[in-house]
Amino acid sequence: MIWKFLEKDRLRAVLVYLFGKDIPGRNLYVEPDDTFIVSYPRSGNTWTRFLIANLLHPNRSVSFANIETFIPDIHAVPRRLLRTVPRPRVIKSHEYFDLRYKRVIYIVRDPRDIAVSYFHFHRKFHRIPQDYSIENYIPRFIAGEFDPYGSWWQNVGSWVATRQNTDGFLLLRYEDMKQDPVGGLGKVAEFFGIHATPEQLAKAAELSSADHMRKLENAQSDLWVVTKSGRKDIPFVRAAKPGGWKETLSPAAVAAIESAWGSLMKYLNYEITAPAEPFELYAHADSKSHS
Repeated sequence: MIWKFLEKDRLRAVLVYLFGKDIPGRNLYVEPDDTFIVSYPRSGNTWTRFLIANLLHPNRSVSFANIETFIPDIHAVPRRLLRTVPRPRVIKSHEYFDLRYKRVIYIVRDPRDIAVSYFHFHRKFHRIPQDYSIENYIPRFIAGEFDPYGSWWQNVGSWVATRQNTDGFLLLRYEDMKQDPVGGLGKVAEFFGIHATPEQLAKAAELSSADHMRKLENAQSDLWVVTKSGRKDIPFVRAAKPGGWKETLSPAAVAAIESAWGSLMKYLNYEITAPAEPFELYAHADSKSHS
């Protein structure tokens, strides 16, 4: 009986693949002219997708209902739909370093803010019990238990150590983008070889603001592949405020994150509350608590 169930599962998997209904993830077939928007989860990737989609398609109305047609997510969109996206494609990814990604915009965010955002994200999608405490969540977050993208240290470090200051790589800090979205988007436009006026950049930033995206989410959460199965009482677009961790995380939680990743945080110009040893750009992460 068990053998029959296994055979059915194997047949179903084969059919899903043959009809292109599988979610490719890291198995995506990469085209040589693809550009990837990459980040660790909850680092502002969706916001950046809206910014770039509004920049590249100024005459289109970008929303949660159609964002996957402009900049598809390899972790959410079936392979057959990815094949239909006109080249050159702009694609979202959360993958750690992949040699096949030749053109990359990498977004980095303060991991203390990510911890808070990811905690609520996992509550929204029932990945943790609803009464789970953030104090219990933090050690698992540091260990990178929840998703196949590595820990924050492993994901960010893999890209920074291999691609920083190389051609085809643009590193953006979420906090800098929030402070000056027009300036940050100007760097993106230059990366794409687009001559955009200040007015065009400002318009794209306005159409991608957190307030505007919240309104879109309220109206379209059932239309977007990512949010249609999640709790409606917990928003996908949250406060979007740098430094919010100071109001949420306990000193012990902050110390745990900084103890694990302080050197890389400092290298990326995040102020930490305790001294940290220097991060070696091309050195492999040591074996202490960086996994």
